[in-house]
Amino acid sequence: MSERRRVLIGVVGVLLVMAVITGGIISGMLIVNYNNLGTLTRVISLVDRNYLEQAKTPDMVNGAIAGLVESLGDPYSVYMPPKMNKELREQVQGSFGGIGIIVGQKEEHLTVVKPIKDTPAYKKGIKAGDIIFKIDGKDTKGMDMDTAVNLMRGPVGSQLALTMYRKSDNKMHDFNITREEIKVPTVEGKVLPGAKIAYILIMQFTRNTPAELEKTLRELGISLNDPEKSDVRGVILDVRGNPGGELEAAVNVADFFVPEGPIVYIEYRSETEEVHKADNKFLKLPLLVLVDGNSASASEIVAGAIKDTKAGTLLGTKTFGKGVVQSLYELQNDAGLKLTTGKYLTPLKHDINKKGIEPDIKVEQPENAEKDMQLEKAVEIMKDKIK
Repeated sequence: MSERRRVLIGVVGVLLVMAVITGGIISGMLIVNYNNLGTLTRVISLVDRNYLEQAKTPDMVNGAIAGLVESLGDPYSVYMPPKMNKELREQVQGSFGGIGIIVGQKEEHLTVVKPIKDTPAYKKGIKAGDIIFKIDGKDTKGMDMDTAVNLMRGPVGSQLALTMYRKSDNKMHDFNITREEIKVPTVEGKVLPGAKIAYILIMQFTRNTPAELEKTLRELGISLNDPEKSDVRGVILDVRGNPGGELEAAVNVADFFVPEGPIVYIEYRSETEEVHKADNKFLKLPLLVLVDGNSASASEIVAGAIKDTKAGTLLGTKTFGKGVVQSLYELQNDAGLKLTTGKYLTPLKHDINKKGIEPDIKVEQPENAEKDMQLEKAVEIMKDKIK
């Protein structure tokens, strides 16, 4: 199904609900097919006539649509009012008004994976591992990651209140932070001292990520065409704590690392299958990929492709297990709908949703360890590979 058609279907579906709420004419056939719409109409009418205070029709519309999507029981399908929709679009584009933290989910808690250097959160002293309990007074218990991230984004200059629990001192901490424009670099790279090993960290997948990765590889002296001309002899790719992002970005990043053939299969409800393939231009150097329980979605597309094609070795702990794909639809009044429309399979057609990807080499990272044990082990293994 084309993106245009998906968008049209999304808009029509919402308009039907709005027509019922605002008194539009619904045919008898539609009421027969969707008999619960009669109940919805009745409730709206009762609220409009009898509720103690004057109800606002736009609020009822938004509430009805949000409830409809929530009834799916899918944490990744979300109705987005205009503000949330705008912030998500900005996030995908790679810049937004926010505080500068990367968030993950750990043991059912929203947790700071990393504060980005020189951002408001970094300057306020927010640390990796801080558990987010409240966002502007809203309890985060049961809140999905996307909703939390969107709540923390907002207009530049606006205030955000966060309540965090810090295990190191066993205390709650309150932060009042002024949002700034955050331009998130999604790729960092360096050559590790004392070894011809490149370390590349990808923090999330935005539209800019493939171009940033290409630039980083070039700066590190890595040649895709002729590995013998590369300044390094091996690469460690780190997607730990990476919550994912754009499907297209993940495919284009994987294309740098895997040989010609399938990168990922996407299956839709209509039973149609879409396959994204790599070309024959890829990194021909020893490759290790660091993964953990916060490596999700687009990160798992890249990790799964590398594992299945044997282009590299995965090291760390089992990934998060988000193997479904969401489509973004534009609705009336600048609102949006993020809807799960497909699931993805690795090149060997493994379904990793709610299962995750097991690393080839399991290495735990002790919570309070001063050293990065996973990275140290990766360096040790890579040194042996490139001897």
